[in-house]
Amino acid sequence: MREVKVDLTGLHFPGAPLVRGELPGPKAKELLAAQQGLESNVFKYPRVIPLVPEEARGATIRDVDGNIFLDFFAGIGVLNFGHSNPQILAAARAQEEKIIHALDFPAPPRVELMRKLKEIAPGELRGHAKVMFGGPSGSDAVEGAIKLAKLCTGRHALLAFSGSYHGQTAGALTLSSGRSYREKHLPLLPEVHFAPYPYCYRCPFKQVPQRCGLLCLNYLAELLRDPYSGLAKPAAIIVEPIQGEGGVVVPPDGFLVELRRLTAEEEIPLIVDEIQTGFGRTGRIFASEHSGITPDFMTLGKALGGVGYPLSGVVYHERWDTVEPGGHMGTFRGHLVAMAAGAAGIDFMLENDLPEHAARLGELLLAELRKLQQEVLQIGEVRGRGLFIGLELVKDRETKEPNPELVKAVQLECFERGLLVWSAGRYGNVVRIMPPLVITEELALKGLEILARALHGLTKRASR
Repeated sequence: MREVKVDLTGLHFPGAPLVRGELPGPKAKELLAAQQGLESNVFKYPRVIPLVPEEARGATIRDVDGNIFLDFFAGIGVLNFGHSNPQILAAARAQEEKIIHALDFPAPPRVELMRKLKEIAPGELRGHAKVMFGGPSGSDAVEGAIKLAKLCTGRHALLAFSGSYHGQTAGALTLSSGRSYREKHLPLLPEVHFAPYPYCYRCPFKQVPQRCGLLCLNYLAELLRDPYSGLAKPAAIIVEPIQGEGGVVVPPDGFLVELRRLTAEEEIPLIVDEIQTGFGRTGRIFASEHSGITPDFMTLGKALGGVGYPLSGVVYHERWDTVEPGGHMGTFRGHLVAMAAGAAGIDFMLENDLPEHAARLGELLLAELRKLQQEVLQIGEVRGRGLFIGLELVKDRETKEPNPELVKAVQLECFERGLLVWSAGRYGNVVRIMPPLVITEELALKGLEILARALHGLTKRASR
């Protein structure tokens, strides 16, 4: 492990967490009411956690009433390098003084970021990668990847996995399996199919992990090879190396290796969606590195913008670079401030070995949470890698009946104690833990203590 160059303790508000009184406070109530009257009904997060942030540093957020919270969801993976990271902000501010937007002209920040992405790309992509920027969201990266795959192969069908989430634009939404996301917007893209993802806690084949034999892959192989399966040969298969919205589902060892082998044999490009898992989150720079595979295409977003700037892109092997000039467009694919911040974020990550920090701290948190699992019967499973952790809550361990009501109660109870956690999972019954990677061990354990108290308190009340 490299010596950390930055004192991580100095990146956060001191004294966190700090709750001064009833939540939400008076200023927060006023602004929550204003939002209700002004904004479209589409907003979601404040309906669950009535947070009104004013300022944030590192892994801490201060609200408009002076309360300080520990942040255990980091903008759902946007703020891997911490809120208001001074090193990254300095690079962004310096760029703001020069030029902010430049379409796709080769301004220095653009070239620098592409060079850095090529240097850190996984497997055979390293040194052989091309970078394609698009619009500001991860959804646009997914759109770009599927367009490029269709162009390269001349095929039209696509295959994704149950439990997947890839974004909200039409193509990305088609590849997301959740009914709540899709059903009110049908029809979407034609010829999109779903294969079972190895969610071993709720195995689609009703097996225990030791007996699974990667049945999900066997099923997929039959689907691809059977001329009467009803599936046209796909232009691409897209997969999350660890499912995020699906519930922080970590596939068994060997799944991605065998999936890569299968797609290579069938000459089907493999798109690995690293939008939520990338940039150190799982203990490696990219989650696919745990399996040692090389994606054909890798979609990036969220933490790519360094400190919260919107930026996304696709990194792919140069052999797939068949797109014509203008074949994928986006007004903000020339946001040079975001690119300067992204390049500075990569430097900060490497200089301070944040993936190793996430791996070490993640092992500690997983061990502590598994101890907690022995005490709280409603914790069905603890799973994760690095600082990407999920607690699946159930009503009964035997039946594994999902307990989304407990997750909602835990979120609110933690909020009232100064900790921000978010939910995930097919049934909304997973507590998702993904703090900024700059969080210290002390702050991480403080947050874990709050979570443990909330779970103990709520489950004891429910048993009375």
